[in-house]
Amino acid sequence: MPTRFVVIGGGLAAATAVSELRSLGFDGAIDLVAAEPRRPYERPPLSKGYLTGADDRESVFVHAEGWEAEYDVTPHLGVAARGIAEGRVELDDGTSLAFDQILIATGATPRPLPVPGGDAPGVHTFRTLDDADALRASLAEGGRRVVCVGSGWIGLELAAAARGYGNEVTVVTRSRAPLAAALGDEMGGVFRELHEDHGVTFLLERQVLAIETGSGDSATGVRTDRELVPADVVIVGIGAVPDTELAETAGAAIDGGILVDESMRTSVEGIFAAGDAANAFHPVLGARLRSEHWANAIASGKVAAASMLGRDAALDDVPYFFTDQYDLGMEYSGYAPLADDAEVVVRGDRRSGEFIAFWVQGDRVVAGMNVNIWDVQYQVQRLIRDRVAVDRTQLADSAIDLASIA
Repeated sequence: MPTRFVVIGGGLAAATAVSELRSLGFDGAIDLVAAEPRRPYERPPLSKGYLTGADDRESVFVHAEGWEAEYDVTPHLGVAARGIAEGRVELDDGTSLAFDQILIATGATPRPLPVPGGDAPGVHTFRTLDDADALRASLAEGGRRVVCVGSGWIGLELAAAARGYGNEVTVVTRSRAPLAAALGDEMGGVFRELHEDHGVTFLLERQVLAIETGSGDSATGVRTDRELVPADVVIVGIGAVPDTELAETAGAAIDGGILVDESMRTSVEGIFAAGDAANAFHPVLGARLRSEHWANAIASGKVAAASMLGRDAALDDVPYFFTDQYDLGMEYSGYAPLADDAEVVVRGDRRSGEFIAFWVQGDRVVAGMNVNIWDVQYQVQRLIRDRVAVDRTQLADSAIDLASIA
């Protein structure tokens, strides 16, 4: 039985794994290594309540102050792990830690904008608490020209926050519609209309060529293949890259993330991975699925902890995420790869701002999204998880209780 675990990461997956190890009865040594100089925190709130000022700083942390004593953890904060070899992890302060088993939950890093001026002052990427503080300081006074490059979830959440502070916001994207890759053009159109109703301008199917700079090299605009968009603040939200560097030093297999099986085991004995960095085999899909969402951090952290203790565990949850933008709240569950060529069935009137959308492939629901309708996620996930054969007419009829569709 292993007696010493090391957990690498300062996010929700790492914190969840530590909690789960203790709740499952592990009483050996746990070292937690985090590159940031603070206890583990959640990232989704950063682009929502924390950035808008609705939530305070303390609300983003997974555990309260003193958590290390509660969980009997030895924290190594503000220290990065640099290499793994022969049962030890080397830290950048010159020390090393021995382990019997190690969990890598190093997350992901924002994808940079590879154009001239892409790293100029006033160009923000968004991942950390420090990033959120810096962006909030740039937005809070209002009256600024903000250009968001990218129209995925993070880009739109940041656009909504910027508008909430009274800034002029333009979203520049290569896509035909915002969120097209995640939701398709039709449902992406819902979010385009939402943002346009709140004064956001979209420049669709644009290629960003450069960030223009002025005195002091500060960003002054975004040059596309069609126009120059003036800007005081530029936000780049074009995705994230899994942080696999540490796993590579251990010889773990890498392909679009750290390759793990459904139990979060890497290709190297005694090394596990979870959260955004892990590209896990999903037993329901029969394929790999890397997810950067809140629910995956929790689920994969728990599965990794159980597996490290030699228990049978598999990451087979239906993927789930949520967003809050303006007065719209949304929850989504399902398998995005299966939704690409599925038919969208809408229950309710999408123009009312309250509806449920189902992605149906054959006679099976593969994904579902409820917009400003609550307490239905259990039933949406049930339809997906149990592969319930559905009738599209019943699915679209709001008078029929979802629980009765079986």
